[in-house]
Amino acid sequence: MREAQEVVAHADSLREAHLYAQNEYDDSLSLAQAYETLKEIPLPFRGWLGLNSSYAHACYHYGRLLRAKGNYVEAMKVFIEATHSRTRDFHILGRVYSNMGSMCHLAGEYQLSYDMFAKCADCLLQNGDTISYYYGLNEMAFELAEQGKKEETLALLDSITRNCNDKNVILKTWETKAEMYLNSCQYDSAILIVDSMARSGYNQSVGYVIKAQSFDKLGILDSSLYFAKYVLDMPHASINDKYNMLYITSHYDSTLTSEDILTQTSNRADIGMMIDKRHAQHAQACEILRYDLSRRPDLRWLYSMIGTLVLISFGLFFYVRKKHRKRELLSQQIEELENRNNDTIAKISAQIENNIALLSQSANLKEDLSWSDYNKLCRIVDLQFNLLATKLHKKQVLNETQIRLCVLVLLNLRRVDIANTLPYAQNGIGKLKDQTSKLLGTTGKNLRLFLIKIAIEE
Repeated sequence: MREAQEVVAHADSLREAHLYAQNEYDDSLSLAQAYETLKEIPLPFRGWLGLNSSYAHACYHYGRLLRAKGNYVEAMKVFIEATHSRTRDFHILGRVYSNMGSMCHLAGEYQLSYDMFAKCADCLLQNGDTISYYYGLNEMAFELAEQGKKEETLALLDSITRNCNDKNVILKTWETKAEMYLNSCQYDSAILIVDSMARSGYNQSVGYVIKAQSFDKLGILDSSLYFAKYVLDMPHASINDKYNMLYITSHYDSTLTSEDILTQTSNRADIGMMIDKRHAQHAQACEILRYDLSRRPDLRWLYSMIGTLVLISFGLFFYVRKKHRKRELLSQQIEELENRNNDTIAKISAQIENNIALLSQSANLKEDLSWSDYNKLCRIVDLQFNLLATKLHKKQVLNETQIRLCVLVLLNLRRVDIANTLPYAQNGIGKLKDQTSKLLGTTGKNLRLFLIKIAIEE
């Protein structure tokens, strides 16, 4: 289980460091195994162990990997599992729903896509990520535009632009508005919007596809051909974009030989087959999603609840039987705590604070802590901080990276110094700290004080 958590944490760190690509996973099999390991833990126990969020993250990363490999049906199944994980991590749920919305869009299921992006936006808002929230609203508007719902599209886009001044978000709303004008045969308006976007630094294939198609509909074939060629030369143009633009070049480019036309037609046919195959797979994935949304509550949840209640009942039964003895034991423990020598506690506390001050000011912290040798590091931490490493190991909830983080948090280092020492992606330190704190039963804000308390305790 600990190895599974480490694999998921690694995937999280790659994502936060913007190194998230299929080949960035050192071993895709490890990610699959991590997902399966966490999935096998019964739901109630996953919750008790605080693993709901880890499981949702595993589903997200494994689902992304399946999508990258073209296994869209299985990817959708895994994403659905994430939505059933009972996690309160709205950040990861937002990303899951975003992927589901994108897959529904590629199936031509625009209303279902709209519903998923609505869930995505709601999660992002609950997470406090306002910029991503407005991106989610724009995706909802784009799906409305695809359905030809002009008034609803404009109303939502106007709401975004009134409340958000982020340049990139605004450019995305313009892109959506241009798509809406194209769908409603307002080709001149679509072209004008894309031109305005270009003057603001926009250079995405979607906008130029809209221009090429608009000029085509207006009968301005030389301009249509120009932008079609421009899109085909763009390295990140989608296969859908290439498919549509190859139609224009093969019909309007007078410089092409018959052989060139045949080649382009063949290439377009190959791309068309790929699109049809992908569309069919996405359609199948959408059927699975639709079934999940419409089905009765899964009886497994009821069985899990009944099982939980049975376990609680047994626990209460034995609690009542042993109540007297436990009460007596508790009284003894309270008495022992009250009689503890306060001077001894104060001495331990002062020694710990002194050691923290010395180490935090060290010019060569890694050497002082034997950072490269984990076992030796733990011995030094135990010696300096009243067996803190041993106490953390006994809790059996933290991995090596998380225990190393606890040491650096105890020393009150800055986030950038923590990231450099671990090493770990700086923008992922906050999430790692929150995950570690949750496993220990505290919060990221109170983690340092909590560690000092653990160290002081006998």
